[in-house]
Amino acid sequence: MKSADCDILVVPGYTNSGPDHWQSRWQERLSTARRVDQASWDHPEPDAWRDAVIAAVQAASRPVVLVAHSLGVIACVQAASYLPQGAVAGAFLVALPDIERPDTPAVLRRFAPIPREPLPFTSVLVASRTDPYTAYDRAGAFAADWGAELVDAGESGHLNGESGHGPWPEGLMRFAGFLRTL
Repeated sequence: MKSADCDILVVPGYTNSGPDHWQSRWQERLSTARRVDQASWDHPEPDAWRDAVIAAVQAASRPVVLVAHSLGVIACVQAASYLPQGAVAGAFLVALPDIERPDTPAVLRRFAPIPREPLPFTSVLVASRTDPYTAYDRAGAFAADWGAELVDAGESGHLNGESGHGPWPEGLMRFAGFLRTL
């Protein structure tokens, strides 16, 4: 699949992805990409975030490819069982936060539990070995439960601007390779 053949839905995490974040840069670069907006980026509501993903998929005119980061991954996984069958061709999931950890802020713990059912579409989960929000082995367990390919991003922090992943060209190359598999 080529990017011109699908609707790419960018699903940011908690507090949104700023202009220097790789998601924002990709959205500007990919002509079929658009952001799934949330009613509140700073005070996320689990049902509202899930429903925003569902509505964006339902509004798409072509097969959908989800590109989610952090809490956006959780929203996509929680929306998966509600999505029209076959509407999502694939999901590129990056930096899953383990919201089930006891040290997770209460505003994010409300998104727990993280679904464990297999995803009904092809997916990859890109995980860092030094992500402060998820242990790599825990990310691997979720990827296995979801039937997602686990991609080892090495020691890359939370794969955001703060960890030096503004443009993240390696991720864009990986995403292009993922699209070719769909």
